[in-house]
Amino acid sequence: MRALGPIDQAFLWLERRQQPMHVGGLMLFKIPEDADENFVREVAEQFKATTPPVRPFNQRLDGMFWNEDDEFDLEHHFRHIALPDPGRIRELLTYVSQEHSALLDRAKPLWECHLIEGIEGNRFALYFKMHHAVIDGIAGMRIAQKSLSSDPTTKAVTPLWAIKRDKRSKEEAKALANFAETINRLRHQATSVPKVAKELYQAIKASYDKDPDYVSVFQAPRSILNQRVSGSRRFAAQSYSLPRIKAIGKKLGVTINDVVMAMCAGALRTYLLDLNALPAKPLIAMVPMSLRRDDSDSGNQITMILANLGTHLADPLARVDVIHRSVQNAKDRFCRMTQSEIMAYSALVYSIAGLNLLTGIAPKLQAFNVVISNVPGPKEPMYWNGALLDGFYPVSIVLDGMALNITLTSYVDRLEFGLIACRKALPSMQRLLAYLEDSLNELEHVAGLS
Repeated sequence: MRALGPIDQAFLWLERRQQPMHVGGLMLFKIPEDADENFVREVAEQFKATTPPVRPFNQRLDGMFWNEDDEFDLEHHFRHIALPDPGRIRELLTYVSQEHSALLDRAKPLWECHLIEGIEGNRFALYFKMHHAVIDGIAGMRIAQKSLSSDPTTKAVTPLWAIKRDKRSKEEAKALANFAETINRLRHQATSVPKVAKELYQAIKASYDKDPDYVSVFQAPRSILNQRVSGSRRFAAQSYSLPRIKAIGKKLGVTINDVVMAMCAGALRTYLLDLNALPAKPLIAMVPMSLRRDDSDSGNQITMILANLGTHLADPLARVDVIHRSVQNAKDRFCRMTQSEIMAYSALVYSIAGLNLLTGIAPKLQAFNVVISNVPGPKEPMYWNGALLDGFYPVSIVLDGMALNITLTSYVDRLEFGLIACRKALPSMQRLLAYLEDSLNELEHVAGLS
């Protein structure tokens, strides 16, 4: 038995039919050249013969706790399908869009795995989705990497749900701590009150003084990105060169994440201009930040920062400067606090936004316009049963008031972007992929690299 944390519970409370709260990943593989025509089918059979799942894949909801499912049925969670011929990437993304729109059954462990064959270029794919109450992006990436190998000759097939893990994760050990440790934790939280109060005062003062580098929860403009959403999703994915992005950051003296957000800002500006829907005020991005300081791979340990995307500015260099300064402002603030102080500060500052997401009580109050999340991935080529991992695209969530989510992960020398949106709220959202490339080209030009 494992208790749900407060963030885990929030993800469950947020879920509605039009607002599924699961995250996922799409892994694209190249079938080995020496493999026979039954390669994927044989993988599916090995999946079905796998030993029972391990935590958290064998746990279902039981009130405020996770308990082991004594009646686990793999057929409910694992699907093996083939795309209609020709199996283009377009058809694959359409399939993922449809499946990501469907809710997970809360009476069962909250995950599904889809093995998809018949993809052009002699490839197959794995699409995996899991409720955000069970796992965050960093933990999900760690589990996924444990199923892969850097050795192409490794032929063992271990599905994600059967990967052996430590009997007790570090966060579980904390949950089982004795009474004395609980008292110590409460005492530590009490001593953090002055520091948190000081940072809150500084934040209020920065907002009152109109500090251009400070982003408050009250300054995001209304936009078409912030409508109520339907249950229909559109997923788009593309890879972009990491060396190109690094070169821009080095030339401009900013981080890779700053360049990524500048790419997104430029793409969103073009997309909204096309629709005659660009707000006069700059869009604000919510950027999740991991607080994970151990090697655990379950639960949620995240906070967030708000970044000014500078979309009201036509000059890409000016946008980069605005983005860099607003992100650095938030980082400097968190650097002055411990992990528990950050959590306390975030709970207070973002409580109004969280309450609004849960209840919709103030639809005109917009804390942010879009989520842009970056999850570190493998730094070397990875294989699965000898099949080369050819792409690894994150699939995240959208909410009422947040119709677009941009999540990316690094893989060797690429950044793999996964864009998920409400199909009805944002027409032709897939055009953002081309606009991201245009924005990258523009940044190379102003950095003197082209």
